[in-house]
Amino acid sequence: MARLVLVGLPGAGKTTVARAVGERLGCRVIDTDEVLAAMVASPAPDHLRAVGEAQFRLDEVAALTASVAHEDVVSTGGGVVESEAARQILTNELTVWLDAPDDVLVSRVDGGDRPLLGGDARVAIAALRARRGAWYRDVARARIDATGPLEVVVDDVLRAMMA
Repeated sequence: MARLVLVGLPGAGKTTVARAVGERLGCRVIDTDEVLAAMVASPAPDHLRAVGEAQFRLDEVAALTASVAHEDVVSTGGGVVESEAARQILTNELTVWLDAPDDVLVSRVDGGDRPLLGGDARVAIAALRARRGAWYRDVARARIDATGPLEVVVDDVLRAMMA
């Protein structure tokens, strides 16, 4: 069972916060996108393009399953909640939702390789929030505002872990 799993929309800071939390706790950090990339021998965005979203989500569940098998901090891909199987796993873990306003998320993902955001990141982020928001809420023990300084966000995550 993982020590902590972070979920949230693209640009929420899951990987950055996970690394900082892992450093504070003195434990490893696992990124499900990296686990997936190792499993399929291709970066996550390339794999998504190659196999389509349905197969990608199945592979993502396998990566999540492998990732939570250890007492580590886990950073997930933003769409992990799209799969019911993944949501069941996340519900049984200490899961925290990192969130920020859409304009902050858009500024953070600008220029990144994010196939599901398409041409207009603002429209895509709003659509993803509308589709995934309830799922994040359902699987998470806490929702953390990820707009502040990294140290403040990490402190908030650590407090949520203890609650």
